[in-house]
Amino acid sequence: MNAQTQIPEGYRADSKGRLVPISTIKPIDIERDAVVTSLIEKVKATRQQLIDFKAVAFGDIEAFIELSLEQYGVHVAGGKGNITLYSFDGQYKIVRQIQDSIRFDERLQAAKVLIDECIQSWSADSNDHIKTLINDAFQVDREGKISTGRVLGLRRHNIDDPKWIQAMEAISDSIKIVDSKSYVRFYERDKDGKYQPISLDFANV
Repeated sequence: MNAQTQIPEGYRADSKGRLVPISTIKPIDIERDAVVTSLIEKVKATRQQLIDFKAVAFGDIEAFIELSLEQYGVHVAGGKGNITLYSFDGQYKIVRQIQDSIRFDERLQAAKVLIDECIQSWSADSNDHIKTLINDAFQVDREGKISTGRVLGLRRHNIDDPKWIQAMEAISDSIKIVDSKSYVRFYERDKDGKYQPISLDFANV
């Protein structure tokens, strides 16, 4: 039954949308329904509070960052970058993270060809560890995807080979940001001086 359908007085709609006279419904079934619907209403209200709080938290953090940068006549648009803020006494800290989800376009294939040529040209006694890292980087998982972390990790190696340098440029050019997610996490320092997360996860409170 459509949620917009008017239910006649004295009836309830069951799970299949059929109208059932309330007088024929067992009291325990009515009580169960009352518990479920009441809790769901509270859950939805709580979720909305979290949505509202998230907006306030990101807004306050961004406003503070702008205020801090204004001291130096600097303005950064877009709210990019990871930020950690501490309370004056160090008891609390807030971490804002911007996590980009990236993919590689067809230019990654050019990088792989150039890297293969590097491997072939290197002497037999060259660094086997680097070769293993390279081969692992271009392995695909069960879904046919390449590990972005491993591929990007290749750029950390300072290898003075023109083809290698060209391959690293091809990797950089092939990067495409397909999604960006923002996170804010809250921490409190315990008696041992370690920061413990203040969980907003229902299962962990």
